[in-house]
Amino acid sequence: MKCGPMADFSAANQRKCCQWLNVISCTDMTMRCASIHRPAGHWPKEKVTGALTLDFDARHRRRIRLTTDEGDEVLLDLPKAVAMADGDGLQLEDGKWLKVQAAAELVVEVRHKAPDQLMRLAWHLGNRHLPTEIRNRVLRIRPDHVIEDMLRGFGADLVKVQAPFQPEGGAYGAHGDQPDHDDREHDHE
Repeated sequence: MKCGPMADFSAANQRKCCQWLNVISCTDMTMRCASIHRPAGHWPKEKVTGALTLDFDARHRRRIRLTTDEGDEVLLDLPKAVAMADGDGLQLEDGKWLKVQAAAELVVEVRHKAPDQLMRLAWHLGNRHLPTEIRNRVLRIRPDHVIEDMLRGFGADLVKVQAPFQPEGGAYGAHGDQPDHDDREHDHE
């Protein structure tokens, strides 16, 4: 099984074939392709042949060229964009699997001396549609000096750390799938 048909491919017609040179090219037809995603616990770990360690942005994709931890190039070619989580699996065309691992990245841990105030802080972050990871007694966000100043104004203690980032998927579905959104429908204050 190949990643996808290359219509009208010929050496003379390479320009038409290679519209996305930054993603794939005609020479990449031998590249291994991952076209099936399964969440952690729903794929056969005994068939793992490698790993992909990716930050959050790189884990939320549909189609992109990636390099495994072992140095092999793989084309991710999913039917729709998926926000992959640590421990998820990607099946290659030969039936083998790659394990998705969340890379450590710079995040801000948000704490409050009164832990019950975290709910209020989470509301303010959600009201601003900010990707937020909710953990036991701590929230994690990406660095943003304006948001950090707002949180300090609410009495939050902030610490920058290197850690995997897996924000909540949102109210519209697992892994961040959301319908079109119109900000005029509700107040953001």
